[in-house]
Amino acid sequence: MTIPQRTRPLPMAADLYGDLYGDMESSPKSSWRGYVPGLLVVAMGTLAAGFLSDHYGVPLTLMALLIGLSLNFLSVDGRLTPGLAFASRSLLRWGIVLVGVRVTAGQIVALGPVALLCVVGIVAATMAAGVFAARRFGFDTAFGLLAGGSVAICGASAAMALATTLGEKRTTQAQLTLVLVGISAMSASAMMLYPLVAHAFHMSDLKAGFLLGASIHDVAQALGAGYSYSDGAGAIAAIVKLTRVALLAPVLAVVAMGLARWGGGGEGHAKGPGVPWFVIGFFVLAGINSFGVIPAVVATGAERIAAAMLAAAVTATAIRSPLSQLLEAGPKPLLVILASTLVAFGLALVAALVLIG
Repeated sequence: MTIPQRTRPLPMAADLYGDLYGDMESSPKSSWRGYVPGLLVVAMGTLAAGFLSDHYGVPLTLMALLIGLSLNFLSVDGRLTPGLAFASRSLLRWGIVLVGVRVTAGQIVALGPVALLCVVGIVAATMAAGVFAARRFGFDTAFGLLAGGSVAICGASAAMALATTLGEKRTTQAQLTLVLVGISAMSASAMMLYPLVAHAFHMSDLKAGFLLGASIHDVAQALGAGYSYSDGAGAIAAIVKLTRVALLAPVLAVVAMGLARWGGGGEGHAKGPGVPWFVIGFFVLAGINSFGVIPAVVATGAERIAAAMLAAAVTATAIRSPLSQLLEAGPKPLLVILASTLVAFGLALVAALVLIG
C-alpha cells in the first residue's frame, strides 16, 4: 500500500545531512517541480534569518540554524524532501567553492607548516580519543574509529565513509545512526558556543579561525561559526576545515590497511573517496583570487551568494535533523562522541593560543 506523502516516515538518518562526498543515500529522483516546495521553505527560512541578522546584529548562520530547527516538524512532509536534500547538499558544496573568492594564497601560506602539523595531530588524537572512550564505555574499536573519525574529519560524510570501510560486520546501521545524530547535535552546539570562547580569549582572526576550523565537526557549521566571528576568521576557518576534509582519504587508507593486518578487510576498503571536487574548486578559486584578476564587483557578488548558499544549507540541514532520535538513544554512544569532541576542542584551543600566530 502506498503511503501518502504527507505521512511518510522520516528517511534514514544517513540521508539527513550535508553529503559532501556523495557517498550517502541518493536524493529522491524528482522533476524540477518536485524541488520547488522544499526550496521555497528553505528560501523563506533563510530570508527570515537574513532579516533578523541585518536588524539585530545576530550572525546569519546562527539565525538560519535556529529557524531551521524551529521548522523541524516539516521534515515529516515527503513533498519537501527533494528540495531540502538539494539545499543541504548541492548548495553547501557550491557555497564552499565560492568561499574561495574570500581567500588568497597569502592567507594559506600564513598558516604555515606548524598549523598543518597541528591539524594532523588533532585529527589523530581525536580518533585515538574516540577509540579509548569507546573501549571504556563497553564498545569495540570499530565504533571508536567511527565516532572519533567523524568528529575529527568532517562529520556525517566521514561517518558514512568510515562505516563503508569498516563494513557491516564491525559497525551496525543503528550505531551509524547514533553517530550521525550525535554529530549533528554537537556540531550545532559547537557552532553556537565556540565563537563565544574565541571572544572570551580576545583571539585574533587567525587564532579564532584556526580554533573554529580545527574543532567543529560539520563543514557548513565550521564556516558559519568562523564568519560569525569575522570575515577574516571565516576565511581561515575555511582553509583549516577543508584541510581536515582532505585528510579523509589518507585516514581511510590507514584504516583499510589496519583491517587487512587484523584479518579481513572492510567492505569498502578497496577504494575510498579522493579529495572531493568542492575542496579542489575552493583552492582553485582561491589561487585565481590571489592574482587579483577577479573584479571587486564580481568578488563581492560571489561572497554574498556564498553566504546565502551556506545559510540555506544550514537551514535545510536543521530542518532535516532527526531531533526525536536524540531522546530515544542511550547516553553511552553520545558520551563517546562527546569525549572526542572535547579532545578536539581542547587541543585546537591550546594550539590556537600557544602555537598559532
